Amino acid sequence: MDLGLKDRVYVVTGATRGLGNAAARELIADGAKVVVTGRDEKRVADAAAELGPNAVGVAVGNADPEAAERLIAAAREHFGGFHGVLVSVGGPAPGFVSDNTDEQWRDAFESVFLGAVRFARTAGAELEPGGVIGFVLSGSVYEPIPGLTISNGLRPGLAGFAKSVADELGPRGVRVVGLLPGRIDTDRVRELDSLSADPEATRAASESRIPLRRYGAPEEFGRVAAFLLSPAASYLTGIMVPVDGGMRHGF
Repeated sequence: MDLGLKDRVYVVTGATRGLGNAAARELIADGAKVVVTGRDEKRVADAAAELGPNAVGVAVGNADPEAAERLIAAAREHFGGFHGVLVSVGGPAPGFVSDNTDEQWRDAFESVFLGAVRFARTAGAELEPGGVIGFVLSGSVYEPIPGLTISNGLRPGLAGFAKSVADELGPRGVRVVGLLPGRIDTDRVRELDSLSADPEATRAASESRIPLRRYGAPEEFGRVAAFLLSPAASYLTGIMVPVDGGMRHGF
């Protein structure tokens, strides 16, 4: 299936590894050009080099108030256009309500929530009809995940924000979509599993609750992201798509 991605230009944040990197890889594989970001300059440069000539890296964090403007400008400068953004960011610090500090909450709000708001606001003003804004959220949008209290607090609010933006930008032909990853086999998920006394048992227990009985591969998530960002999904907006192997049982 031709997704219509050839020569379209996207910004993908948090793309040095994990879900953002998987999405950038699949976009490029289908012909798109991508600006990838992360906070560490060397990791960003290495990620862009690995992705090839249709990628360029910019070292900036989502919490930087100027990040959105810088990245959209980089897309236009390097590739001559801007067709969409996928806002991905490393997960907040794990912990229960008694564990997490005010500083951890503030840092997460700046990067996970306010950074995404700024990207949507800036991209929404720049995108032409056919443009798209995507958010990488979490299954916690529908059901809290034990031990991820900060994420549980922020992700559902961001999903509500995304729905509001979809309504506002829809009349201009700009789409807004959300992705809700479950247990995808990334460094982040492995790190969370490693916090238990028996990581292998924790993984086995998690897999037993997934209808497909396994963690997802990053490229499986990346392919869904590439489709949702593509012109092939031109009549999809305001939706939250679980990529979780069937963990979400509601409609």
